[in-house]
Amino acid sequence: MRTIVIPTDFSETANNAAHFAAQMLQGEHDVNVILYHVYERASHAAAANESLAKLKEDITGKAILRVECVAVEGDDIIDEIERVVRHRQANLVIMGITGKHALAKMFMGSNTLKLVDSDLVPVLIIPTHAKFTGIKNVALTSDFKKVKVSTPITPIKSILSMFRPAFHIINVDSLHYVSLTEEYRSQREDLYEMFEEFQPEFYFIGLNDFHEAIDQFVKDKHIDMLITVPRKHSFLSSLYTRSHTKTLVYQSTVPILATPE
Repeated sequence: MRTIVIPTDFSETANNAAHFAAQMLQGEHDVNVILYHVYERASHAAAANESLAKLKEDITGKAILRVECVAVEGDDIIDEIERVVRHRQANLVIMGITGKHALAKMFMGSNTLKLVDSDLVPVLIIPTHAKFTGIKNVALTSDFKKVKVSTPITPIKSILSMFRPAFHIINVDSLHYVSLTEEYRSQREDLYEMFEEFQPEFYFIGLNDFHEAIDQFVKDKHIDMLITVPRKHSFLSSLYTRSHTKTLVYQSTVPILATPE
């Protein structure tokens, strides 16, 4: 039985992430979903539980899911999410990219990357206006360095096994204007062996601007989910703190799965 935690502050964006998750998980009978809310004062408990019950009713009307509602009092939503992930041995956290109150602070304030930074659990981040239309194409970004030890096979294969999408593996490097180095060729062979059952296709993009390259690739290949394995969190740090319009997550409707090494 897989356990998936969906934190919510009941904002439109957070609730959209819950609806997206419910549709994505439809038909998955070995999944237990925890709708999770952290409130700041004891006096908010009743309203929090009522809102969770309403959200549960809404999402279970769209899919057959095992859904549990959990509301806890706390002043640090990141700590509380980490606690429930550990206690319930959760396999995945699904949440929106922006919201209000504590959830917004988590992604937009000083603790933006704390949950991902903990390397505790894969986090599927749902863009604000994303609508689930199926997962037909999944792309993995890779730096092609020590892939056998740095690529988390289990969570990636879990997603691929669930949807059986076309699987694309991408590397962006300005040096790709010339032929691939022997190291790149070796790492490509390793990655192919790791994911051979999913018949991955490889793409080496010769551009300096990583975000521009990935954004265009997502559009050209109709990517439904982007998987990244943060290396010292440089990718996500850049992704979420850059304000320009090229930043992938604010420009695209594509969910991003950030999974620890």
